[in-house]
Amino acid sequence: MTAGDKRVPHARAIVVAAGLLACGALLFLARDGTFYFDEWTFILTAPSWSLATYFQPHNEHPAVLFRTVYSLLLHTVGLRSYLPYLGLLVAAHLANVVLLFELVRRRAGDLIGIAAACLLMLLGAGWDDLLWAFQVAWLLSVAFGLGMLLALQDPASGRRLGLAAACLLVSLAFSGIGLAFAAAAIVHLGLHRDTRRGLVWFVPVGVALAVWYVAFGRFGNHPNPQPTAANLLLDPLYALWGLSQSAGGLIGEGDWVGIAVLVLALAALAWRWTRHGVDSFAAGVAAGLLAFYLVTGLTRAQLGIQQSGSSRYSYVAVAFWLILLADAARVLPWRGTWRPALVACLFLAVFNSAVLLFEFATARTVVMERQVADYYALSAEQTDPCLNPQGAVDRLVMPSEMHPADYYRAVAVFGDPRQGRALRDHSSFDAGVKNLRKASC
Repeated sequence: MTAGDKRVPHARAIVVAAGLLACGALLFLARDGTFYFDEWTFILTAPSWSLATYFQPHNEHPAVLFRTVYSLLLHTVGLRSYLPYLGLLVAAHLANVVLLFELVRRRAGDLIGIAAACLLMLLGAGWDDLLWAFQVAWLLSVAFGLGMLLALQDPASGRRLGLAAACLLVSLAFSGIGLAFAAAAIVHLGLHRDTRRGLVWFVPVGVALAVWYVAFGRFGNHPNPQPTAANLLLDPLYALWGLSQSAGGLIGEGDWVGIAVLVLALAALAWRWTRHGVDSFAAGVAAGLLAFYLVTGLTRAQLGIQQSGSSRYSYVAVAFWLILLADAARVLPWRGTWRPALVACLFLAVFNSAVLLFEFATARTVVMERQVADYYALSAEQTDPCLNPQGAVDRLVMPSEMHPADYYRAVAVFGDPRQGRALRDHSSFDAGVKNLRKASC
């Protein structure tokens, strides 16, 4: 018997129950979280958003639905609690875990599906996407992208193709992560003559994306330094390093260990494809994984090759890796000493990943205390005649705050984020007060 042949009673219920426990753990780990960094680019401008604002990109990403969701949260729960924002984040993560399980289960069986779900559940390499609520845009893009792949897994029909195209449109409306899933769909459907006509269903999605880019997307902000033509030369190395770090992230490792894991992962795929061939779905997923890093590198490679190993990228790439590697894992023996050995390997990988997640969550607490100290500094200086109208309280954790008046306006509309939070980082408070005061005072 192979691992792919093993059937597990109530497999879906097991994954959902484990996922709920994992999400509870994530909420506990992120309990000290608060609004941070890029979130303030939304919050500070939200009181004056117009209809056109919703179509403006966030950095290079489409963010129509993301802005809509964030606006709904701001105008309901406001800034008084970060928990609802985290709740939406972990709900999106749970959806990804369950959708990934369903995808892998259909290709490799219950046991491999459960293993893939467990590896994603507490992915330490993806800590940024699991602890920062602002990353819900990426997680929802992944969720609808996985939904698209699930719709495309079965024989093509007008209904399924329409559902897949709708899922892709929603994925792109949350973030540009949807482009990786678009590449997967194009390759999957385009490889065979009898499925090629299904690409017609995705034409309206491509047209909508092109119209958005011409009208709004091309005016997005790029990181500093700006991308140049040299990125075309850096792109392959950027993608290679990102692939290695996401592959290593499967077992909670990175850096040069990731290179070794990448070699093993590619060897496993080569062995599988040499023996059994490459079906169009696997080819599409592989194309999506590669496209994710190549497209990202076009605008980010100037920041350095190692930037592709960022935690927020690893989460997305791991979802693709798990679908691909499931095909090879399904033929692993499930008998004798193989069973405890495979279970032990899975346990060690998940445990190592969970430890990594805990370490980053603990370290993040320090940053969150610094952010809370900045809230207190801004509040303390609100009525101070020495307040600098162009004062920036903290360029490291709150770089978008360049005018205190914008912060005071947002707090007046959405509530005080200090609510229920004590000031612990007094040195950051003192530094923040100093940064907000005029030099002459």
